[in-house]
Amino acid sequence: MTILEFLLLLLVAGICGSLGQAIAGYSHGGCLVSIVLGFIGALLGLWLAGLLGLPELLPVSIGGRSFPIIWSVIGAALFVAVLSLLTARRRPPEPL
Repeated sequence: MTILEFLLLLLVAGICGSLGQAIAGYSHGGCLVSIVLGFIGALLGLWLAGLLGLPELLPVSIGGRSFPIIWSVIGAALFVAVLSLLTARRRPPEPL
């Protein structure tokens, strides 16, 4: 894998991660967080697709490796939704 292919893979993962954040409605972090969410989403989405027996949707081949766009966005959205539930900030009660 060349450096250009690696940068392209990071770009695609970042876009998928940011789309997952937008779908979940919770964005906490910048570009690097979106890239990490794109990769975690791809792993989580492919794992869920394998459990359900679903095919790989819209794969993009970069450097001889396949990156599943749809499963990455779905997995990132699920991961961000779970993360937002776990890290929800609790507000103090309103005074009476």
